[in-house]
Amino acid sequence: MITLTGQTLTIAEVVAVARREEDVSLSPEARAGVERAHRWVQDIVTAGKPVYGINTGFGIFADRRISGDASAQLSRNLILSHAVGTGEPLPQEVSRAAMLIRANTLARGHSGVRPEMIDTLLEMLNRGVTPCVPSQGSLGSSGDLAPLSHVALVMTTDAADRDDESGRAWYGGELMSGKSAMRAAGIPRLVLGPKEGLALNNGATFSAAIAALTVWDAYNLLETAEITLAMSLEALLGASAAFDARLHAARNHPGQIHTAAQVRSLTRESALIDAAGRVQDAYSLRCAPQVQGAARDTLDFVAQVVEREINAATDNPLLFSPGIALSGGNFHGEPIGMVMDFLGIALAEVAAISERRVFRLTDGKLNAGLPPMLVDTPEAAGLNSGMMMPQYTAASLVLENQTLAAPDSVHSLPTSAEQEDHNANAMTAARHTRQIAKNTAHCLAIEAYCAARALDLRLRDFPQGGMGRAVEVAHKAVRALVPYRAGDAWWGPEIETVRDVILTGEFVRQTRQAVDGETPS
Repeated sequence: MITLTGQTLTIAEVVAVARREEDVSLSPEARAGVERAHRWVQDIVTAGKPVYGINTGFGIFADRRISGDASAQLSRNLILSHAVGTGEPLPQEVSRAAMLIRANTLARGHSGVRPEMIDTLLEMLNRGVTPCVPSQGSLGSSGDLAPLSHVALVMTTDAADRDDESGRAWYGGELMSGKSAMRAAGIPRLVLGPKEGLALNNGATFSAAIAALTVWDAYNLLETAEITLAMSLEALLGASAAFDARLHAARNHPGQIHTAAQVRSLTRESALIDAAGRVQDAYSLRCAPQVQGAARDTLDFVAQVVEREINAATDNPLLFSPGIALSGGNFHGEPIGMVMDFLGIALAEVAAISERRVFRLTDGKLNAGLPPMLVDTPEAAGLNSGMMMPQYTAASLVLENQTLAAPDSVHSLPTSAEQEDHNANAMTAARHTRQIAKNTAHCLAIEAYCAARALDLRLRDFPQGGMGRAVEVAHKAVRALVPYRAGDAWWGPEIETVRDVILTGEFVRQTRQAVDGETPS
């Protein structure tokens, strides 16, 4: 059971709830803080003092006063009018991550909602009701207004209780109306009170949800990239000097030092390293610690920002003791938009240098004596294309990444009659980076696949050689999934099999055990 406090949620816990459906509860201390802030909202409504979002209109209509009697309708109208997302539905894991983060945001005790709002979100998570949320339509600035409103449609209602105004949700493996899903799960839908609509949809929560999941995946991809680098380095009889600890200490970038150390560990006991007698290698081998290490340093920074964001109060206004409402801009998604742009650039570079290693493995003039395109024998070239097309696919994905990695957070268009005149584009940045991560995973699978084949060919012609202990484990992990084939075959499904195992983290887990001195199970 994961317990929300509003301040201690981790990226690992987001993944556990989003992907493994772990249960969640609200801490008693957080509940008390939520109840206190809700009383402050009631006091503001009773006093009649104009406070944005509680008894005023929204955006450009902030100067329009709303009577206390109409506050519930104000919240409901906000949700109905703002649920205008479009595009393919987001994966269910993204919606679940966003619901958890939103519940944690409300648990900070600055939003003024009833505890029942958080309880409802958590019950939906615990019982498997997942709103169907369109992937497009958010600027990520006044929060992810449209996506969050689609969540709110499912969990809230009004006197009319119309099925066609309840959104859509998955429950029990079926997509149905939100009203039907909530009824089937036995979860009452709530009538919104003052400020509760704004508290539900104000904040870059879906951007943060995609960011958290992508950060988690990115750590796995960077570890995978260190393994595929080591495999390619051995297959190409690479030079070890470029990974010497003294060289990297002289530059003193933590990620670079880490990557070089990992490669040294992965290739320990290798008889292939330095076997060609070259003084130095091409950049895709020699400079890999500098490139992949920079990506790791970037990822560490991004993770810090994302973890702060998933524990942040991000709606507007926020309430503070003794009942003071402060109107500001914590909903603005710029922090997430920027770091997702940074991470997209970093992952695009990891994929790019991986593809360059695949190119070298397949080029008969650059691969230190291996057959061209890694066909079984030089005589088979022509009749067989070998790994020609997997390298094409990697190149295509790298080119796509180069487009997707163009920064989104630098683009802005004004909305709400210039009241919202600078927008973050955070949701687009997060979505693009998630796609870059998927493309990068496939590029690394192609490198692992090609490097495993290159190692087979190398050791057949160089029997006195031997792989490093950990590289040998990585090679066996690939071969346990797909056999060596002498002639051409349908490589695509086999590469996808390797990719899928990479995405689970199992490829890294087995190889890491060898580095740490354990016997992989």
